[in-house]
Amino acid sequence: MARTPRPGTATRGSRTGRPIMVLLDLLGRRWMLRVIWELRGDALTFRALREACSDVSPSVLNTRLKELRDSDLVTLNESEGYELTPLGRELLERCLPLVDWAERWAKRG
Repeated sequence: MARTPRPGTATRGSRTGRPIMVLLDLLGRRWMLRVIWELRGDALTFRALREACSDVSPSVLNTRLKELRDSDLVTLNESEGYELTPLGRELLERCLPLVDWAERWAKRG
C-alpha cells in the first residue's frame, strides 16, 4: 500500500517533496477528488459516502479516507461520520474556481 505523501519527502514528480507536488500527488490518486467532493456538504457515514461515490470498493475508500485523515483534510466524527476539516474546506473552496473554469472549457466550440 502506498504511503500518504508528505511535504518534504519525495513523491511522484518531485524528489524534494515540494508542497504543491505533494498535494498534486495526493489529489491525483484514484477516487480522491470524488471523496473530497462528496464531503462538501454534511458529514457522511462510510456507507453513505461509498454510495455517493458510485459504490467505490470499500478497500479503496478506506485507503483514501486514511490518507485524507493523515493529511488533516478529513476527520471522523463518531456520531455523524466523515467530514472535511477546516483545512479540507479551505482546499475545496480554493478548487471551486476550477469547477467554473471546467464548465466554460466544456462549452467551448
